[in-house]
Amino acid sequence: MPRVKRGVAAHRRHKKLLNQAEGRRGTRSTLIRPAREALIHALVYAYRDRRDRKRDMRRLWVQRINAASRQHGLPYGRLIAGLRAAGVEINRKVLADLAVRDDVAFGKMVELARGSFTG
Repeated sequence: MPRVKRGVAAHRRHKKLLNQAEGRRGTRSTLIRPAREALIHALVYAYRDRRDRKRDMRRLWVQRINAASRQHGLPYGRLIAGLRAAGVEINRKVLADLAVRDDVAFGKMVELARGSFTG
């Protein structure tokens, strides 16, 4: 059986890994094992935080809608219930954007919700 020298493949793999670990502090950017561990953790954090970002953004939208709707005299829960009762299908992202950028249009949404709210 012929002898197989694997140095070229290993060096290519290590070089790729070190390029991905560039910018880390200390040996995490220069040594193979710490760089691999740092990279694995970074990828795990990135995967987790992509999902957390969605959760955080929804919380921010709800806070913005609540603050703006209370300025118009209607709490968040009643606003959402009123919009749903009126058959308005608008998501929280767009509603929060209206609350921040267009107070007149948001005020009309609040009045629409107030008119159709029963509870």
